[in-house]
Amino acid sequence: MAQLLLIEDDERVRTALLRALRDLDHQVASAPDAMTGLRAAVDHRPDLVVLDLGLPDLDGGEMLRMLRGVSDVPVIVATARDDEDEIVRALGAGADDYVVKPFTARQLDARIQAVLRRSASGAQAEQAVAVGPLRIDPRGRSAHLDGRALELSPKEFDLLHYLASRAGEVVAKRQLLTDVWNLPFGGADKTVDVHLAWLRRKLGETAQRPRLLHTVRGVGVKLVDPGEGDAS
Repeated sequence: MAQLLLIEDDERVRTALLRALRDLDHQVASAPDAMTGLRAAVDHRPDLVVLDLGLPDLDGGEMLRMLRGVSDVPVIVATARDDEDEIVRALGAGADDYVVKPFTARQLDARIQAVLRRSASGAQAEQAVAVGPLRIDPRGRSAHLDGRALELSPKEFDLLHYLASRAGEVVAKRQLLTDVWNLPFGGADKTVDVHLAWLRRKLGETAQRPRLLHTVRGVGVKLVDPGEGDAS
């Protein structure tokens, strides 16, 4: 059983999902618009949020970015179209998974259980990671470079933590899309490229400062201890 927050403006859909999810033993609160949902997510701290992208007062993707500024609660987005660009934008904004309408409560419940399992297993396995001057605390979701706190978005943090946990290992972009963004399809390498560029800027990578992130052309990317040197 999980405590869920359903943000859905269609009253008929919202009522049906509330009833069905409660029948599946979840405790479910609901909100009809983005701002009400944002307040409920912050005030009540649910285990997971189900967020409709087509909200009347605010674009669901924008609401998700606002939520990610104050909370790391797992989010499953619901979209009315099987549109790859829209799904990529939502996952890039911090969503953990997605469902395409129409879907059944059992299908949604399966996604909920999978996301919660990933969150739980990740929390159990989280240990502090150190790579050269970089220190990452997964439990506190904080990162420091040379003792200086890094201001990272949730997805930037996830990407940096993933690479730091595999320091020295070349990771393909397709693997990053699968493991960090939970994307089941390709065609979104630019999402990885953009986040890597943001990370490089926040890590202060310049010609004068030894690099942490290294691109291996045609293969992928890796994070290394600059004190150990790297030829790539």
